[in-house]
Amino acid sequence: MLAACGGQVARPVGVVRPAPVARPVPATPLPAIAATPTAGALTAASTGFVAGPALTTLPIREDDAARALSAFRASCAALQRRTDASGLTRGTDWQPACTAAASVADGAARAFFLQYFEAVQVGSGQAFATGYYEPEIAAARDRQPGYDVPIYARPSDLIEVDLGLFSDTLKGRKVRGKVSGTGLVPYDDRTAIEQGSLNGRAQIIAYAADPVALFFLQVQGSGRLRLPDGSIIRVGYVSQNGRDYTGIGALMKKRGLLGPGQTSMQGIVGWLHDHPADGAAIMRENKSYVFFREQTGAPKGALGVSVTGGVSAAADPKFVPLGAPILLSMDRADASRLWVAQDTGGAIKGANRIDTFWGAGPDAEATAGGMSARGTAFLLLPIGTVARLTGERANGAPIAQP
Repeated sequence: MLAACGGQVARPVGVVRPAPVARPVPATPLPAIAATPTAGALTAASTGFVAGPALTTLPIREDDAARALSAFRASCAALQRRTDASGLTRGTDWQPACTAAASVADGAARAFFLQYFEAVQVGSGQAFATGYYEPEIAAARDRQPGYDVPIYARPSDLIEVDLGLFSDTLKGRKVRGKVSGTGLVPYDDRTAIEQGSLNGRAQIIAYAADPVALFFLQVQGSGRLRLPDGSIIRVGYVSQNGRDYTGIGALMKKRGLLGPGQTSMQGIVGWLHDHPADGAAIMRENKSYVFFREQTGAPKGALGVSVTGGVSAAADPKFVPLGAPILLSMDRADASRLWVAQDTGGAIKGANRIDTFWGAGPDAEATAGGMSARGTAFLLLPIGTVARLTGERANGAPIAQP
């Protein structure tokens, strides 16, 4: 997991800079196809799906297709190997497209997608997109003045249990906790960890300068630590304490803490910095806590491949096959393009909920922090998927569940 929802580049102690401002360009999204999703459904297959428009009628640009093709190629090995939790595809469905993707000529990316894919709308098709990016925060290897917030590796006593090993009805579900006596109990929450409960139980990778910056590094799931000498350590998600994720932005908005213009990620971070005691209490209402490991190379998403700014996206794997292309047509021009689902996120749940990845740096921070787009989503699935699923349903095949 790399994504969650929003983030923040840390400011070195004593340095204040204004948050960059993204200037979104409005766009008119394509209308969704009239459809009645199944209430309470747990996967794309059980939610319901309809065939989308012909790809030739959709706004797929050659440059976007070329970037998506590169990401799709990187996803192919996992696409064909993984069990698709959405219930829409099988590994063998992707073989023709993956084989062809290896030898697409320059300038023929759009033609490739038109030849090997068909559009599918899941449920209502009404999409909501946010953004995430790779933050950079100030940190030091050793504890020292100005750097005293631990960045933890995975604790030695954190246990992860795949419930599907015990019951077919629980496939795809996991719990995390720790052993107490002969039982498994919930793992320490954010408050306990911040109060030092992990002393002696987890390696400390480094010490952050700013607890707010570390909080949002955890929300993002991956990022860079800039050390006092200017060198960089890359860290990525390795595990989580098993507690439910709570989005503090929604809490703050509900309580009237955010004024006009403060509802973006930058506004939330500014409020937390301006109200350190109250901010610490609010952050602790998100009991989820992320653990990291050091990484080399580009950040990787849940699919296990490197994510690319402006191309990679996070989605709920119960509704989008990880590795599948997604065409977003939104009320923001920058979000309206082909994306490839290569990641997941704690807050990214349900059909047509997408978190777009924008890379690293001030421009990525500005775009991701202010991203809130609505419109229509179409999955691009191998040609023949709709016919196969429709036939299976007509023959009484069970509706896929997790």
